[in-house]
Amino acid sequence: MTTTTAPTPALVPATTGLLAAALDAAGRGWPVFPLAPRSKRPAIPDWQQRATCDPDRIRRWWLRHPLHNIGIACGPAGLLVLDLDAAHGLIPIHWARRGITHGRDVLTLLAQQAGEPDPVDTFTVATPRGGEHRYFARPSGSRLRSTVGARGRGLGWHLDTRGPGALVAAPGSLAVVHGVPVPYAITWDIPVAVLPGWLVCALTPPPAPPPTAHPPPPPLPATSRRVSAYVHAAVTAECRNVATATEGHRHITVYAAAAALGELHGNGWISAAAITHHLTVAARNHLGVADFDARELTTTIRDGIAAGQENPRILTDRPAPRLQLAIR
Repeated sequence: MTTTTAPTPALVPATTGLLAAALDAAGRGWPVFPLAPRSKRPAIPDWQQRATCDPDRIRRWWLRHPLHNIGIACGPAGLLVLDLDAAHGLIPIHWARRGITHGRDVLTLLAQQAGEPDPVDTFTVATPRGGEHRYFARPSGSRLRSTVGARGRGLGWHLDTRGPGALVAAPGSLAVVHGVPVPYAITWDIPVAVLPGWLVCALTPPPAPPPTAHPPPPPLPATSRRVSAYVHAAVTAECRNVATATEGHRHITVYAAAAALGELHGNGWISAAAITHHLTVAARNHLGVADFDARELTTTIRDGIAAGQENPRILTDRPAPRLQLAIR
């Protein structure tokens, strides 16, 4: 397949040295943070919150750790980066028949199918293993998230997106390929374009279903006032955990919440239907975001309840007050 690529007379060296590269990225308005040397792995915790454009902080980081790569926090930077990978190894037959060997071929095909031009006119970086990063500005108010391949709201084979919650290695970072350090190099140094509308539509998750779509839960089984209060507190706490779960931790949070409430179900203190209802309502804002769909939610809740009910929760009796013997 013939692909349209940006004119690249020569690779433009990003900057000289990793510190200079970090300052260059920050100067473009992209908050940066250190990655492990020759890696895309964050070298600090809470990197999204700590990423910065402050040149003094950047100098302190890289003067202490001059070999660290540079990460760009896509969320704070307002970026949606298309990560177009080259095929390494066997190409699926349905792509090979179309002459597609690279993620940028897939993007070209998608543009043709949408009747839109191939989105090549934006800041672009060549990755060390033959891939390409195309930088786009996220439109104001958009609900775009990171995707992987064709999964969920993904665009297609070898075509990932990096948005809120994700990072990209900045130009000037290095990766080792066949024993040789190879840089991420700028190939098209022009202003970052706004993500085209047809890609915004393709990547926007569907709206979450309204809470009224779920039937009300059955009443709790009759039990003591103490148990009722305990169950109510447990349901409230687990629903809060689910509602506030961050991307990348939703599955395990939902499972842990369902398992915890499943322990109460094992005692007959709450029904499985009630647990499913409460956790589904709590998770409604996650549905459709970054591949998290209703099927995964339902399955995760079911599996968590099944695991929890095997270990029914035990409420120990409050210790009786000790009698104090008078000292004679």
